[in-house]
Amino acid sequence: MLTVLQVLPALDSGGVEQSSLEISAALVAAGHRSVVASAGGRLLPALVGGGAEHHLLGLGRKSPAALLAALRLRRLLRSLRPDIVHARSRLPAWLAWWALRGLPRGRRPHFVTTAHGLNSPGRYSAIMARGERVIAVSATVRDWLQRHYRVDASRIEVIPRGIDPARWQCAAAVAAGRRAMLEARHPALAGRRLLLLPGRGTRLKGHAEAIDLLAGLVAAGSDAALLLQGAEGSGRPAYLDALRARAARLGVGDRLALEPASDDIVATMACADLVLQLSSRPEAFGRTVIEALALGRPVLGWAHGGVGELLAELYPHGAVPTGDAAAALARAAALLADAPRPGPVPYTLAAMQERTLALYRSLAAGGAP
Repeated sequence: MLTVLQVLPALDSGGVEQSSLEISAALVAAGHRSVVASAGGRLLPALVGGGAEHHLLGLGRKSPAALLAALRLRRLLRSLRPDIVHARSRLPAWLAWWALRGLPRGRRPHFVTTAHGLNSPGRYSAIMARGERVIAVSATVRDWLQRHYRVDASRIEVIPRGIDPARWQCAAAVAAGRRAMLEARHPALAGRRLLLLPGRGTRLKGHAEAIDLLAGLVAAGSDAALLLQGAEGSGRPAYLDALRARAARLGVGDRLALEPASDDIVATMACADLVLQLSSRPEAFGRTVIEALALGRPVLGWAHGGVGELLAELYPHGAVPTGDAAAALARAAALLADAPRPGPVPYTLAAMQERTLALYRSLAAGGAP
């Protein structure tokens, strides 16, 4: 039986957190011991309910308190004696690295990192390239690691994120009911072509560009509306007010709806007419792309980073040159009029889980680092 400790800042929302829960579930299902150290968050009940252990540690705050957290982490390592320590974010990775250095060499767990993002290159980000094995969530991330840190190819393993086909089939089955619920909450969406942009409330996610796209479609005669799922509840009221003001100025204020992040985003995606991925910063993977395509929904996104990589492979009809608003408008109109149906999505949750557990087993069988 393996004992695997995953370290991350918190358990709120996002790809890091979701992947942590998915790997924890796979470990428990395989009879291993899954432990997570974080500051907790809204996903904590799901983690513990799935059979994992959780230790409350503030590993994501850049403050003097982080040193205390590192000392507590070292004590936890001595108590747990895990086979693997898996770091998924930069500050937790640094604290884990420091904690591991304080253990006797023959008792140090193996150190694994996952590069979930394309962080600004530099000494702080370099920790994500220091794992005995480094998981890259896409070929885009692998290339980034090798370009900036010259990581030996033998230490990198590309393990894309994946989706659960059963969950997606269920989501597709309840799409009509979810659409009715959405329209009841937001009459602005009723009877209109629904554009959906999932993403937290930051301008990097392309909310303003999505509003401009909506305005262009409406000006061209489309009866469209836009839902910004995940934008609300971000603690940035001024930013949200600016988005609403932009929509009003462009004449589409009555066609815009905002909602907070939700655990049932998949069901919402299933009833969208077009899913948007307009992040100005290249994404490391672009989970939204495979989620929407697995539901049979067309996707429009900028052709850069992991999103561009996935669209080129799975749905080239939806890829447009980065930042080209005119091209995005023309392509959105075409997809709303007659979108080619997406083909099968090869990226499954089971494959991601098995490849990650196989990496753990391989390291544990190789002896002490």
